[in-house]
Amino acid sequence: MIIDLPEGVDPIMHVWGEMVPHIGVAASRFSQSVYAHTTLGLREFEAARLRIAQINGCVFCQDWRTERDGERVEETFPDAVAAWRTTTDLDERGRLAAEYAERFALDHHGLDEDFWGRMRGAYSDAEIVELSMCLGSWIAFGRLNRVLGLDTACRLPSTAH
Repeated sequence: MIIDLPEGVDPIMHVWGEMVPHIGVAASRFSQSVYAHTTLGLREFEAARLRIAQINGCVFCQDWRTERDGERVEETFPDAVAAWRTTTDLDERGRLAAEYAERFALDHHGLDEDFWGRMRGAYSDAEIVELSMCLGSWIAFGRLNRVLGLDTACRLPSTAH
């Protein structure tokens, strides 16, 4: 871990809630809102989230599986997401979600008219905005946890999934 923490504290709760309470609590609420209020389908949500986790290198986020009404993606789903260009295990929306996640994280200046045409053919404008906000959250907070070494101690509250 990059930062020093008092003995016996929960690293996530301490960093996000106590070290910078005015920023950390707001960030935590935003992060939780992404899970609690999404309108995106589970597979495209997880395709985007997992691709960001893979890019960020966040150990916890790569192991995490969002659950909705007792449903989760299959165990092989992360492999399909990593191979989004060639896999047959993702539908068009899932493939686009993984592609958007990768390009958003690594080449946001390269999002061209062809890409946006494909996105707008599969997603509504509101869904594109929502997915973009989710991606921003995952990039920022996943990287924060990874950079500070919190990703091995991270846990999401049960209400967040």
